[in-house]
Amino acid sequence: MTSHSVRRPPGAPWPRPAGGAAAQARTAHRGNLPRQDVPPGQGYRTDSRLRAAGGLPSPAPAAGNPRPLRPGKRLFDVVVASACLILLSPLLAAVAVLVRVTTPGPALFRQVRLGRDRRPFVLYKFRSMYAGSTDDVHREYIRRLLTEEQPPPGGRRGLYKLEDDARITPLGKLLRRTSIDELPQLVNVIRGDMSLVGPRPLLPWEAELIGEEHSLRFLVRPGLTGLWQVSGRNRLTLRQGLSLDLEYVRTQGFALDLAILLRTVPAVLSARGAR
Repeated sequence: MTSHSVRRPPGAPWPRPAGGAAAQARTAHRGNLPRQDVPPGQGYRTDSRLRAAGGLPSPAPAAGNPRPLRPGKRLFDVVVASACLILLSPLLAAVAVLVRVTTPGPALFRQVRLGRDRRPFVLYKFRSMYAGSTDDVHREYIRRLLTEEQPPPGGRRGLYKLEDDARITPLGKLLRRTSIDELPQLVNVIRGDMSLVGPRPLLPWEAELIGEEHSLRFLVRPGLTGLWQVSGRNRLTLRQGLSLDLEYVRTQGFALDLAILLRTVPAVLSARGAR
């Protein structure tokens, strides 16, 4: 059999075979394409979710990759969140009134967070800070936690949240310690912005700080609770919490979701690791 070679004018680009990066990898192994034109690894997929999560290719089926989206998870979220919203409505109404009468300002705090595929959404919480407070101190604290080896002053053992934060109201301290301030996020779950269980919803500037190595978290909806929250909450360092979020995405399943939900109840009641 006669071997045919493709002639290429000097300086002209090498032709790319059809079939995407996986085909390029196979062709490169046959010697028809320079190795530098092939991304590291073999068989990459670049579906719309990955492009939205930062355009990074993800290895085709391999150990540790996130599982496909589960349709039953969405139904479970809506049913449970709706039931909780109905059962807790007297508590929610009472807390809303208390927030309004104890300090000036609205009962609800609204903040833009990033959801699945990095889509922004408005997250709801009971207001636990004085109205008009800025996030400059907190933003600088988080930046230092992510860029410096030693936790900066303001939190013991690299705590995620600042201790003795003057912006927090007396009632807000109680709401945060019991996680009652998070309950309005049940509305976010029903709307489809969030899930009952998932990674912590990030602020846009936090997403920029953590870098593309954490883009995996944006393949799923953020959660009202998660592996981070039941594994120590604010006793963990920020980097440990981010690693737990990725671990959840890689190992997610109904059994894990149920276990996290069941562990959330005693963790909230005991206020372990809460600030």
